[in-house]
Amino acid sequence: MPATPRTAVLVACKLPEIDELEFESSLTELERLVTTLGYRVVGRLTQARAQLSPTAVLGEGKLRELAELTGADADDLDDDVDDDSGARRRRRRAEPEEPRVDLVAVDHELTPSQLRQLERVAGTDVLDRTGVIIDIFHRHARSREARLQVEIARLTYEAPRVRESPRGRERQAGRGAGEAGLELDRRRIRDRIAELKQQLEAVQKLHSVRRAQRRDLRRVALVGYTNAGKSSLMRALTGSAVYVEDKLFATLDTTVRALSPEVKPRILVSDTVGFINHLPHDLVASFKSTLDEALEASLILHVVDASDPNWRSELEVTLQVLEEIGADGVPRQLVLNKMDRVDAAHAEALAAEFPEAWLVSAKREDDVRWMHQALVRHFEGHYVETELLIPYAQQRLVADLHESARVLDEQYGELGVTVRVKAPPDLLADVRQRLGLA
Repeated sequence: MPATPRTAVLVACKLPEIDELEFESSLTELERLVTTLGYRVVGRLTQARAQLSPTAVLGEGKLRELAELTGADADDLDDDVDDDSGARRRRRRAEPEEPRVDLVAVDHELTPSQLRQLERVAGTDVLDRTGVIIDIFHRHARSREARLQVEIARLTYEAPRVRESPRGRERQAGRGAGEAGLELDRRRIRDRIAELKQQLEAVQKLHSVRRAQRRDLRRVALVGYTNAGKSSLMRALTGSAVYVEDKLFATLDTTVRALSPEVKPRILVSDTVGFINHLPHDLVASFKSTLDEALEASLILHVVDASDPNWRSELEVTLQVLEEIGADGVPRQLVLNKMDRVDAAHAEALAAEFPEAWLVSAKREDDVRWMHQALVRHFEGHYVETELLIPYAQQRLVADLHESARVLDEQYGELGVTVRVKAPPDLLADVRQRLGLA
């Protein structure tokens, strides 16, 4: 018999600075994140609050509702909690029961005290938005670099929560030296993070060498919100078996492949980790090496899921992250993807609003073929056509031109090879210098 899917309840507070549309969009996105983890969402619990208490996300009334949703004892509140009027109440502790819900996912970043309180009230696991995202990253990381990056982010996230976590306190119960045990845990985490960073630095040095070797090549980086269809476009443009799945953060590892059918010189296409609203800063920092593909690209294809109702806000999130990593100055082309899911009226409106955008679908062969040609035109639009006489003694230059330029014709004469070529001006200047013509 198939396993019964694990269940989850979503929790969120509507704060005054968040408008209704943004609030609903964020909660819907949290549901997608939780679903990606393999949970079935069976309830939502929301509350309008002027602000979050440092120790409590929900008021007492909503905490009782949460306990009822999860199957915990509504009186199992042994810590002081805020009720909706701000009063402090103390409840007796009851024996825990088996919870009906496996996870409570909170659409906020929780303090250790807030996390502890919700775990005791719900009687089950609690993750805030950052914890959910890190858990997804942990499950999807495949390469050594991605696994190291995620582990650093996970330990950095967990370090301040060791003291407050009930599970952490139970681990220390048998030691007989509470505070010393906590400090030992923290030091072990710090040491482990330092060790992982050393390993990551070694891996990233190797990748930096590889990127340096590609520096003079034509490089296209696919960036965008998670699940915008970047990997599908990557597979369609390069003919590679890139991992594709309709889940958030299906791709965490940078993949670099040549545009197919190949052109001379080659155009390299790289897929990158997707962005998301409130992407934890530790993860942005950890994945700096991955995001450097965008920073060092010749052209960024900013991929947007045009069929997503929240695509405008997702577009803005990507622009903010590009600015954060310093890639906002790289030439960029907007690609409105998944147009096969968009009706004619919406498509017409998008074309009128974004006349320079590429409106495509990775599932339509004609669109992929057009994108291939558009990428070639983009790079060759800056090329200069010229003729060069290359002496036979310097035939290596002819081979170099075939690798880094478009050779249109070759004529062999007494003094050497006359090559008609289209190439970037800086490359032609370098060739002329090597020929002694500069």
